[in-house]
Amino acid sequence: MKQIKFKKWQLIFFAIFAMAFLGLKLWQLRWPTATIELGENRMQVQVARTVYHQYRGLGKRDTLAPYDGLLFLYGEKARHGIVMREMRFPIDIVWLSDGVVVDIAPDVQAEPGVAESLLTVYRPRLPANLVLEVSAGWCTEHGVKIGSILKLLED
Repeated sequence: MKQIKFKKWQLIFFAIFAMAFLGLKLWQLRWPTATIELGENRMQVQVARTVYHQYRGLGKRDTLAPYDGLLFLYGEKARHGIVMREMRFPIDIVWLSDGVVVDIAPDVQAEPGVAESLLTVYRPRLPANLVLEVSAGWCTEHGVKIGSILKLLED
């Protein structure tokens, strides 16, 4: 069997490529944050921009802390469905279209032990391109309703 020999520059190139690939993957796992204002309420939220973050959501967490919510950004308006995959606490789900609240699912309960295929899918009545998840009861407590406006203050 013939042994393959690599030149020094090939090994260096491979090492640089591998480190860049690993760095990119680690960067994609990082959760960006933003400061938003919903109605009169200023909030610090995590932002789910990638498919990984959108799939993961708030699953396997015991609380939202130290953040006030999780904001999902979608490239297109649609009736984006939300499930309580591996959730441990109830939430309010707020759908927004270009920063305007178009629907709210209040006090959505966790579904522990439910198989993925049997999870309840929550969808808005109208297409949306943003979804905000906050602690259950937060919308009622802070007067958020359909028509409320979300502003991005920092990214």
